[in-house]
Amino acid sequence: MSKQDRQALDRTGVFQLAGEAQGSALVLSQALSFWGGVDAETGDIIDHSHPALGGNVAGRILVMASGRGSSSSSSVLAEAIRRGTAPAGIILERPDPILAVGAIVAEFLYDISMPLVVCDTSGIVSGDRIAIGINEDAQAMVSLT
Repeated sequence: MSKQDRQALDRTGVFQLAGEAQGSALVLSQALSFWGGVDAETGDIIDHSHPALGGNVAGRILVMASGRGSSSSSSVLAEAIRRGTAPAGIILERPDPILAVGAIVAEFLYDISMPLVVCDTSGIVSGDRIAIGINEDAQAMVSLT
């Protein structure tokens, strides 16, 4: 990919939870529920009906259209954040209050921040190195590194 193409992927977004993170993108074609879909002990995707079964979210920048309930997903995400098996950050196309609650609770209880950003995800592919940052207007910045 050319430098110009890479710069075209730089974009601003809206934080559901502000923070900074870097990692390799894991782009999911379908929404993922953390409740029954992710093992909080390992970060493994365990949902047998999900196309990414066997993948691992730990330390990655998870990219998907949205989360997929249930409300218990927030507790699984918070536990994964506590254990260090959660994504480094999550980028969504649509806001997800359930995932936001999990990230906010983990920050409050464990003082561990995991940014959650809503922005255009087009052009991001699994394996891209992604950085989530904060610009001078306190907006989320998503860029390829």
